[in-house]
Amino acid sequence: MRYKKSVRLFDFRPQMSKKLAKLEQSLSHRFKRIELLERALTHRSWAHESSPNGTEEDVRKLQNESLEFVGDSVLGLAVAEQLFLLNPDATEGDLTLMKHHLVSTETLARLAAGLDLGSYMRVGRGEEKTGGRRKQALLADTLEAILAAIFFDAGFVAARLAVKRIYAGELRGATPKNTLDYKTLLQETLQKNKLAAPAYKVVKTEGPPHDRTFFVEAVWDGGAAQAQGTSIKQAEMTAARNAIEILEQKENPEKRQTG
Repeated sequence: MRYKKSVRLFDFRPQMSKKLAKLEQSLSHRFKRIELLERALTHRSWAHESSPNGTEEDVRKLQNESLEFVGDSVLGLAVAEQLFLLNPDATEGDLTLMKHHLVSTETLARLAAGLDLGSYMRVGRGEEKTGGRRKQALLADTLEAILAAIFFDAGFVAARLAVKRIYAGELRGATPKNTLDYKTLLQETLQKNKLAAPAYKVVKTEGPPHDRTFFVEAVWDGGAAQAQGTSIKQAEMTAARNAIEILEQKENPEKRQTG
């Protein structure tokens, strides 16, 4: 697999050889191309301060955002595969809930903290002062970038093995009942897209008091979804599920065409 070599200001294996070896052991992967690991551990703030000319192109070549983008897909596929194998009778909805829980920022950050990624990250002075090494978003992004680095270094099989090792406990304990509900999942999905939390409103009710049907609408910036249920809570949950499907179809229009 080809991967264009990134710009390297420092080869920090000599300075941090013991620490890097420990991280590689935790990941069950020895890098053939250490520059991939260096880049995965490099936050944009460090790249901006340390790039030779300070140009946007130099910063992009040094920091881990592009790797994070690939790592998100690598992680999603590896987790989806494992969930399918471990839960062959689960519905698509249950698998979706479990997957979203496992790849959420909260779960990623917790696992990254368990690997002590904060001590390896290269962050700028500003991030250092504001506790960037402990920030959930930075930890989660770094772990995704590392999975992409493993993928480019040795392919998907190696990345899958790393995911299985890192997620061993999470995968064993994952069930639909202990994962996120659809309302929480919708809120996280919108937050990931830098949108405000949704609002829920009852648009109408039908039937007698002992057998009432509630019609609820979930509204967010740029969209809305409707649903009905025998309770407001049930209707809201279904509306959130429908909203998630709408958002996923916008991101992956081919799913709508082929589904």
